[in-house]
Amino acid sequence: MELAPEKSGTPNGPSSDEDRSRLGPVIFASSLGTLFEWYDFYLYGSLAVFFGGLFFPKGNETAQLLASLATFGAGFGVRPLGAVVFGHIGDLIGRKYTFLVTMATMGLSTAIIGVLPTYETAGILATLLLVLSRLLQGLALGGEYGGAATYVAEHVPDDKRGFYTSFIQTTATLGFFLSMGVIGTTRILLGEESFKQSGWRIPFLLSFVLLGVSLYIRIKMKESPLFAKLKSEGKSSVNPLKESFTNPVNLRYVLLALFGATAGQGVVWYTGQFYALTFLQSALKVPWKTAYVLVSTSLALTTPLFVLFGWLSDRIGRKKLMMTGCLLAALTYVPIYMAMRHYSNPNGLPVADPAQINSVMLVLLLSIQMVYVCMVYGPIAAFLVELFPTKIRYTSMSIPYHLGNGWFGGFLPLIATAVTASAWSKQTFGSGSMYTGLLYPIAVCVLTLIVGSLYIHETKDHKIDADLHMK
Repeated sequence: MELAPEKSGTPNGPSSDEDRSRLGPVIFASSLGTLFEWYDFYLYGSLAVFFGGLFFPKGNETAQLLASLATFGAGFGVRPLGAVVFGHIGDLIGRKYTFLVTMATMGLSTAIIGVLPTYETAGILATLLLVLSRLLQGLALGGEYGGAATYVAEHVPDDKRGFYTSFIQTTATLGFFLSMGVIGTTRILLGEESFKQSGWRIPFLLSFVLLGVSLYIRIKMKESPLFAKLKSEGKSSVNPLKESFTNPVNLRYVLLALFGATAGQGVVWYTGQFYALTFLQSALKVPWKTAYVLVSTSLALTTPLFVLFGWLSDRIGRKKLMMTGCLLAALTYVPIYMAMRHYSNPNGLPVADPAQINSVMLVLLLSIQMVYVCMVYGPIAAFLVELFPTKIRYTSMSIPYHLGNGWFGGFLPLIATAVTASAWSKQTFGSGSMYTGLLYPIAVCVLTLIVGSLYIHETKDHKIDADLHMK
């Protein structure tokens, strides 16, 4: 016995020129707000190496880095809780109201980081306040993504859902890109010493401005038409959490989405962006400015591929692209990172020699990883939306997404760095121990490839305004 969504007879979505003309503002407003939220969330990630010396006890640089990465991971740890809380509210009250609340929470908790005392002035209190701010950020983001993806998907035609939702998918990378751009510009303009003293606060305080712009745009948005119709007919869920997780078939879909899609997608995303940036700076000793330029260049070159793969998923399917991305990542991560060492710091110098850094080859290697990111991430919003019925969609899709990205992906920099720094790694692999952190994303990619290939069916032809029914 299996549940399956109805097949699409006629495309869902805008049926008039007036409806279609509203798609642009809907996608723009949803994407811009989500971009600003990702910017807020990833500011800390972009400064994770730098923050080790600001908010944690001095003495051991490796311990500082691990503590900083653990705090970075704390925000990811609560993302599933945010998905539960805000997903429930979104399915109960509405999409628009919910992501107004998540946006306000994210913007304020980010701006607060900009006024926190450092460890030097407040000791452990500074550390605790930083962790609390990261927890609030994670809680907010846990509700934001599912709301934005659901909101866009419920406005657009069935046969173009991958293409339109892929614009939401670009926002995470653009937010990361924006955070690095703002931080890099501030560091250059103020100088390293001034930035370390107080200049690092500026990118966080900028969140006040971004929050105002985002709220102004989003407050004008109307409720999702599918949800509004469901609610007017009295068919919305009375208890989305109960319906999502006490129904064994829906729970099965949640677990399949987690282990057969979002877990692998999460580690591919965080390996290709955050771990690559951390690896360049901490393992290969590439100066921060060079590392930022290299990663930013690869992001600028490859971000359009999110839309390309979203569009392609409307034609050949979501599953093929996501599984192929996981397979390629598992097969090539180790040689890619070995090549990154060869082209940046082959002799393991305390600081990479600029004469040895081959920027063209490093951008190429980073861009290959980003192609994998685009393959798995471009189609995933459409895939998750299509997997669950409207009345519990926000809750059901948010949980596997934030478990996959928040736990499997978000803790990747910490896990990979800890494995690399472990005595076991150094004793077992010697000079090759710097690559052992890749064992984690490779293992998760293989798990997702097996589960996804065997148990997940293609979703691109599903009609999202129909409830799941017994087949």
